[in-house]
Amino acid sequence: MTAVSQALVDWANGWRQPPAPGFEIIETRLYRIVLQPDFPVPGPNSASWVRCRAQEADQVIDEVTALFTERKLPLMWVLDPGTEPADFADYLEAHGFKPDPIAPKSEVMVLPVETRFAAPSVEGLELHDGLTDLDTFRSADAVNAEAFGGTMAPDDAAYVARLESRRLNQLAAANRRVILAAIDGEPAGSSGLSLYPPHGAVINGGGVRPKFRGRGIYRAMVAARLDMARETGVAGLSVWGGPMSAPILARLGFATVGWRRFYRLPG
Repeated sequence: MTAVSQALVDWANGWRQPPAPGFEIIETRLYRIVLQPDFPVPGPNSASWVRCRAQEADQVIDEVTALFTERKLPLMWVLDPGTEPADFADYLEAHGFKPDPIAPKSEVMVLPVETRFAAPSVEGLELHDGLTDLDTFRSADAVNAEAFGGTMAPDDAAYVARLESRRLNQLAAANRRVILAAIDGEPAGSSGLSLYPPHGAVINGGGVRPKFRGRGIYRAMVAARLDMARETGVAGLSVWGGPMSAPILARLGFATVGWRRFYRLPG
């Protein structure tokens, strides 16, 4: 296994979404908020890096909740090992927030860019640039939704407009990559990558439709993103590995260096 540098570990554990097209960042001494109005799901819209006193916890929760309610955006609380107070999750539960039912905890995992593993040979597999046009991006979004137990992308004009806004913002950011994996022309998997040279690259959104699982598509997308990262000269990959992906990533050589826990309102 390739040795993991402390610099990569520190970067992965301390990574914060920077300002970018489509994102609004609100940072105070007590918490950090990330808003992505064109992607109105919990996770991209979140409150994290909570550092407050116990007597401030209820006020912080009420203040953040009110802001998200005013913006009509869902809220995900992201807790890390340094969250203060240490029992902040208890305060969240008292306010009705519960562990995320899909992925209550993720492992912060890293892979040095020098790592080598063979991309599997998958019959009929083609990897496409998911940002090429709206149709391709929409297919990648639909695949990702199905892979994580959601529904197919709706056809209403408002949703399609938000999707196109998100695609254009990712192109404007210039450091984003999206992969659409297809088997014999049928969308099968999708994944994302954000490049932050020279420090590292964040991989996210990796999922494969249930009917295509077990063929090596996920591994092929990881290998492709590792190649992209290597070309930009970053130190390695970082990912928040959930219950489905963490075991696969560990087999590929990713090392767990931290964790995140997620809370949201039920429903």
